Amino acid sequence: MSYLLDANIFIQAKNMHYGFDFCPAFWDWVDDSHARGTVFSIDKVRDELIGGQDELATWARARTGAFFLEPDATVIPSLQAASAWANGGGYEPAAVTTFLQGADYYLVAHAHAHGHTVVTHEVISHGTKRIKIPNACIAMTVRCMTPYEMLRVERARFILGR
Repeated sequence: MSYLLDANIFIQAKNMHYGFDFCPAFWDWVDDSHARGTVFSIDKVRDELIGGQDELATWARARTGAFFLEPDATVIPSLQAASAWANGGGYEPAAVTTFLQGADYYLVAHAHAHGHTVVTHEVISHGTKRIKIPNACIAMTVRCMTPYEMLRVERARFILGR
C-alpha cells in the first residue's frame, strides 16, 4: 500500500504530536517509508508547506525528487472526474471553487489515478459549505485514513533508545 499525505499531517505533526525537537523518529519514519516507496505527498502540498519560515518549511524544501509527486497524464481523467463530482455534489459554489483551486482536489485525483491511500486529519462532513477530503475520497472510491491508522497498518514503532 502507498500513501499520499495531506498538508495537515505535516502541519499537525510539527505543531503537536511529533515535533521535530522531541519526536524526530516520526520524521525519520516518513523518510524511511518514502525510501521504501510507500509514503509520498504532492507538489501542491509542498507549495503550502514551504510558504513559511519554520522547521517544516525547511524540511519540505529539503525533500527533493519524488517525495512530492507532480501530476502526470494519468491524473488528468481523475481531475476531470473529481471536478464533475464536486460540481454535481450539491455543494455551494464557493465550496466547489475553493476545492478546485486547492491541493485537496489534486491530492484526491492523484490518489485515484495511481491507487494511493489518502492520509488526512479531516473527517467526513455532511455540510455544503466546504468539500472535505474524506467526502471526495468516498465519491472517487479512494481509500482514506487517519495518520494513526496508517502508522498502525505500517507497524511504525517510535521506541526510546536505552
